[in-house]
Amino acid sequence: MTVVNLNRFRKRKEQEQRRKQADENAQRHGRTKAQRELERAQQRRLEDELDGAKLELARDDEPPEPGPGA
Repeated sequence: MTVVNLNRFRKRKEQEQRRKQADENAQRHGRTKAQRELERAQQRRLEDELDGAKLELARDDEPPEPGPGA
């Protein structure tokens, strides 16, 4: 007579079920690698466009400080 630990089989079955559920969720809600890369490229392009539109003050062109009547 051999003693069998049923916990091992139970845990393996639960793990397989969780993995199956995770795969289904990833397929249903996940994005493809191409979609993620496209979104990253669009975000980078937008940030570069905004950085190019920023106005920078030269050191000599600092705004005047408010006077005592302000």
